[in-house]
Order: sequence, then structure tokens, then C-alpha cells
Amino acid sequence: MENISKFCTCKNIACPLHPTKHNKGCSPCVSKNLRLKELPNCFFQLIEKAETRSGDSFEDFAKLIIRNE
Repeated sequence: MENISKFCTCKNIACPLHPTKHNKGCSPCVSKNLRLKELPNCFFQLIEKAETRSGDSFEDFAKLIIRNE
């Protein structure tokens, strides 16, 4: 697990882009999410009941924020 930065909160260890699967840190995940216009899983870890979301889009993130106000 030496590839995980000190701030990593991602619990999706099954993901092939998880830092434990390679030596490139968060870059592959961030790159994929930028390309797809989504947010990385770790951002969702900051919100209660994030596991109820339907996806990783900006809209999905905003809906969770509004619901948790």
C-alpha cells in the first residue's frame, strides 16, 4: 500500500486504477474522471450515504450535497 498518498480515502480497492494496483498514485483515476467529467470516488467518501448515489457525475455529487444540507 506504499502507493497511496496520505490523503487517499478511496475504499474501492477492486478498481484497477486504485493506487495499490500500480505505482502511479492517483493520476490514472483523476485522468479517467476528468475525461468522463466525473468525480473520483474519494470525493464521495466525504458525504454521508454516498453509496446511495446512481453514478459519479458532477450532478450526482451535487444531489448528495443538497440532500445532506
